[in-house]
Amino acid sequence: MPQAFHDATLMWMFGAVLVALIIFQVTGNILKNRQHPEAGRSTIDTLNARIRAWWKMCVIFFLSILLGRIGALVVFAVISFLAMREYMTLVPTRRGDHRTLFWSFFVIMPLQYYLVGAQRYGLFAIMIPVLAFIFVPTSIAIAGDTSNFLERSVKIQFGLMVCVYCLSHAPALLLLNIPGFAGHNARLLLYLGFVDQMNDILQYLWDKLIGRHKIAWRVSPNKTWEGFAAGVVSATAIGTALWWATPFTPLQSAGMSFMICLLGSAGSLVISALKRDIGIKDFGVVIEGQGGILDHVDSLCFAAPIFFHLVRYYFAP
Repeated sequence: MPQAFHDATLMWMFGAVLVALIIFQVTGNILKNRQHPEAGRSTIDTLNARIRAWWKMCVIFFLSILLGRIGALVVFAVISFLAMREYMTLVPTRRGDHRTLFWSFFVIMPLQYYLVGAQRYGLFAIMIPVLAFIFVPTSIAIAGDTSNFLERSVKIQFGLMVCVYCLSHAPALLLLNIPGFAGHNARLLLYLGFVDQMNDILQYLWDKLIGRHKIAWRVSPNKTWEGFAAGVVSATAIGTALWWATPFTPLQSAGMSFMICLLGSAGSLVISALKRDIGIKDFGVVIEGQGGILDHVDSLCFAAPIFFHLVRYYFAP
């Protein structure tokens, strides 16, 4: 039996997540079966599509936790691969980039996750920001194609940073050695995912209920300052209420949740800006109604590394 099943608190957290999703699912179905104007029906259809996507994301997190450390690394490595593939498929490349892309997918990416699993913090922390940062432009330069050299180098480096480096910090939470919290690190991964997803859900709902002033309408037309503020406050309150399942005090949990919400919102906004620049609505169709993998882990990409380093610095000396 997986070790996670022996953690009663983790099972309670699983239950809370499932109850929240069931409530959203039932509410969405009730609203769907009622008569609504065309605009209202479109909103409800979008909400139900998001709920289906959130179910699938929760399955990913559950698998990551139940399969243990190695299983979590494999699951997130696959997610990184799929997200990177979506990204590079839509970002124009040239023949001179093919060798660099091969190394990025089949050497740098696996090596990053290997270093995480081997708990080589000093190496996995600099693997992509330093070593890959040097390798990518050097490899492209050796290919001899200088057309749009800087743009091509940056595109590959950005993809590695977001899809691989940032995401790899989520399963890295399972490897931290926190005094008095041994064997319970899976709670931190679930905590991160739950607060991040609740922030996404609640901001969407508050945007529809009270949203008035757009944050950046050219980037994300539906995001408003009112929805952002109310969503962050609501999700932070939920994260604070979960302090008992973490090594944090209530005040520390509030700070961590607030940080996850802010960084998650920033990630979502940045990836939206990237999509507008490329001229697409979604990165793919892996998740029904919500586009591809990268569309749904965008907020996690920014929140995971900061959360990991804060926990490591303050709680895992």
